Amino acid sequence: MDFLKMMSKAKEMQTRMASMQDELAEIEVAGQSGGGLVRVVINGKGMFKSIKIDPSLLKPDEAEIVEDLIIAAQRDAQSRQEAAVAAKVSELTASLGLPAGMKLPF
Repeated sequence: MDFLKMMSKAKEMQTRMASMQDELAEIEVAGQSGGGLVRVVINGKGMFKSIKIDPSLLKPDEAEIVEDLIIAAQRDAQSRQEAAVAAKVSELTASLGLPAGMKLPF
């Protein structure tokens, strides 16, 4: 591959990565725990968008259970978010003709 072609690919990748960062901010994934009693939604960058707690859990003596369920729901959402990001990165690398599994600077 000649130098100019390589520079062109690098510029294209930079443009697509910027676009993908914007797309990631728009992705929303939900995680849940306690059979759906606690549900969180995060964006593609891992930031919380919302938390929903079933009213049946809102008893003073069950605060610790609710806290644990929120953490579990957030972890579920985060693992789903990581999978969504990995899929987007895979699409980007494939569209640029880069080797599968190539780490991009995120």
